[in-house]
Amino acid sequence: MRNWKPLPVLIGTISVLTVLYVAFYFLFLDFFVDLWWFRSLDFEAYFWLKFLYRFIFSGAVTVFFFAVFLFHFWIASRYLGFSASDEILIDDQKRRRFQRIADIFMNGSTKVYTPISLILAIVIAVPFYQQWEQALLFFFGSNSGITEPLYGNDVSFYMFQYPIYLLIQKELLVSAAVVLLGTSALYWAEHIVIPDQTQNLPLGAKIHLSILFSFVILFVVWGLLLERFGLLYQDNNQPVFFGPGFVELRYNLPLIWLAIAAALAILVTVIFYVFSVRHRSKAPTLIALISFVAALWLQHVRLVPDLIEKLVVKPNFSRIEANSMQNNINATLAAYDLTKIKTIDFKVDIDATKDIEAWSTKKHFENIPVWDREFLIDSYMQLQGIRPYYDFPAVDEDRYFINGHHQQVNLAAREINIDKLPKEAQNWENTHLRYTHGYGAVISPAAQDAGIPIVWYLRDLDMSSQVGFAVKYPDIYYGKGQYQYALVPNKLITEGISGTPAKDSLNYQGNSGIPINSYFRKLLLSSYLKDEKIFLSPNVTKDSRLLIRRNIKERVTRLTPFLHLDKDPYLVVTKDRFFWIQDAYTTSSFYPLSLPVSNDITADQQQFNYIRNPVKIVVDAYDGRVDYYISDDNDPIINAYQRAYPGVFKLLTDLPEELLQHLRYPRDFYHTQMDVYAKYHQNSPQLFYEQAETWQAPVVQNEAVLPYFITMDFNHCNDEEEFVLINPMTPVNRNNLSMVGLAGTMDESKCDHSYKPGITVFQFPKAVQVNGPSQVNALIDQNPEIAAQFTLWNQQGSEIKKGRMVILPMDNSILYVQPIYMLATQTKMPELARVIVSIGNQVVMEKTLQTAFDRLKDLFVKRANAPSSGVSSAEGK
Repeated sequence: MRNWKPLPVLIGTISVLTVLYVAFYFLFLDFFVDLWWFRSLDFEAYFWLKFLYRFIFSGAVTVFFFAVFLFHFWIASRYLGFSASDEILIDDQKRRRFQRIADIFMNGSTKVYTPISLILAIVIAVPFYQQWEQALLFFFGSNSGITEPLYGNDVSFYMFQYPIYLLIQKELLVSAAVVLLGTSALYWAEHIVIPDQTQNLPLGAKIHLSILFSFVILFVVWGLLLERFGLLYQDNNQPVFFGPGFVELRYNLPLIWLAIAAALAILVTVIFYVFSVRHRSKAPTLIALISFVAALWLQHVRLVPDLIEKLVVKPNFSRIEANSMQNNINATLAAYDLTKIKTIDFKVDIDATKDIEAWSTKKHFENIPVWDREFLIDSYMQLQGIRPYYDFPAVDEDRYFINGHHQQVNLAAREINIDKLPKEAQNWENTHLRYTHGYGAVISPAAQDAGIPIVWYLRDLDMSSQVGFAVKYPDIYYGKGQYQYALVPNKLITEGISGTPAKDSLNYQGNSGIPINSYFRKLLLSSYLKDEKIFLSPNVTKDSRLLIRRNIKERVTRLTPFLHLDKDPYLVVTKDRFFWIQDAYTTSSFYPLSLPVSNDITADQQQFNYIRNPVKIVVDAYDGRVDYYISDDNDPIINAYQRAYPGVFKLLTDLPEELLQHLRYPRDFYHTQMDVYAKYHQNSPQLFYEQAETWQAPVVQNEAVLPYFITMDFNHCNDEEEFVLINPMTPVNRNNLSMVGLAGTMDESKCDHSYKPGITVFQFPKAVQVNGPSQVNALIDQNPEIAAQFTLWNQQGSEIKKGRMVILPMDNSILYVQPIYMLATQTKMPELARVIVSIGNQVVMEKTLQTAFDRLKDLFVKRANAPSSGVSSAEGK
């Protein structure tokens, strides 16, 4: 006891505890919380699979490269680097000195090159660790059945194997070069440090270095072979077409083969020079080296390719590059799933009287949406927010079977938003224990008459509905908002503390969330969230659960980061609870010969040249459960992930019918497809080269017209309404309409609302003028009666706003519908004031669509009776 020194022991104890705490906090805390969270969602097996894939793959790579470095350094220092002369072997003193120094290299240097090998292996393995999910596609991907035309490989080779081969080749080349330089330096050090060695390297060392040099050259050759495939992604011929053309295939490709032959010649001549005694010559190696450098250099010199372009290609471009353009067209259409588009030549009838009569009496004609969700959100907030802590982050569109038919509606979830509480009320208990969730939703028909209050299909906190909407669990714990963590159930709500919302904030009864059933978990979760109140609060019980990652996109991204998410998850109302449906995409930037695009489908806006919508994700708004359903089993990427993660993805037939009927063609996907199709619908080389029929999105008042949803009977399925996306397009730099595209999900062969996505394009004849949105907008602005009414309303303390123009193909006419909103100066709450309807050059403004159609019919009858009369218009009171 007399020798006990408390200060060193205390310092040592504190140091050990500090190291343990730091290691636990940074290495294990995230792991445990993620494990508990995945377990709460019934994804524990998937969690362990991800963990094993990541660390087994990166660990195996690290061990492999460590073994490579260690083996070569060890064998160079232990066996092959020493070549003592006969004189040293006879002289005992010199032999002992030689052996003593040699032992330093043979045994002592292990302490040096072992950690060096480990460091080098870790550095080499980092890129593999970062791309471990791409490696899953390498191992689990299968053939797509589509062959790339230039080299004859299946396109799955480029999407799955090629990126990994590029990575492996690069890392192996770097590793081989490092080993070659390291062992060469080791042999050189042995000859410098160890005295009395022979001047020449021993045969074993020569063989060793020759093998390493051979690996370096062979990896260079492999890289050149892979570079051939890189020509499939050349953009030198843009903006005409994407991919290799005459120059790349007749100039660059032969140079690559020349570089390969020169590299192999370098290998052969160097080996011959090293091991040959009588016929040594540096000339062959020098010639091979010059050839190799020249072949690489000429690929980056533009003089020769420019001359070929000028003298050979450009004088006869459409013939010489015809195959290249056709390859680009075919690949791009296949990569963006545009090969099955149904094209219909739309015959325009100048006299729209028959169409007006037929459509004005069409069943459920009132489905044409006149309420834009961009305007409706302000009305929802002011009329249905009800409490200060509720919010409507966005308004969705959908269709429901109401009053005997499918009717388009707008709907929004009433979500929690603590930021709207007074600052003094934004305390810890209110934020995490009391105001934990939203409640209910609002639904209103998208088609309504003007000049009357909004019609509600679902409203208020008592979930009042006159059309049959009823939800058993209307609480919304997961949604579009930026949610903080919640601790539910808890004593605050159970004991009815003053200020607690009543019916709209009942205690949580779900099974999701991380259980907080021990002080250990309390401590860990407090540390994870950096909030000691979780541990100290008496209101958190053993039955409480921690709800985290409650934003839909954050939740899904954390689960499956390899899926890209649509910007607009949408709400679905069932009799039991609310659900969110999130569309997900798979993308690749390695589809051969396909045009790359860049938009915000990928979070980092990286370019991709292949996209599919193979997954529909359903998120339970009450308990946060996430289910994945494969909607396109022809996508090779999602099939690879399904094989890698068995049990994660379900069949679409397993989706409940009440959710299946609300699947839709995703807006972001359709927008991307139409951006590509605007040019690539010209699917012959001659048309593609001329670019005379290229389309673009219409622009009205400096804003592009984006795809929008509409529910209408298009005479495809016996009076059944279809929920479709409509996308009009105009010729480049022109305002008249070229086409209207419809993207729907109904299987027209069955007409049972089963999910079968497809696109139909109505193309208009070039000889007939069909007004585009900006031209119709000009007709509206030029109408004196409508302009006078706008001026009158603007003078009454209101602001007039035009809504989204709906363009609808009728039987032989194009219908344009534009809502007009009146915004109160103080509240900015919009009111649907009028509806403008136009066909041909006729424009009318009325309170209802039916009245507008009746007036249009009268105008066309008058024009038929008096052909010389001008364009008529009218304004509704």
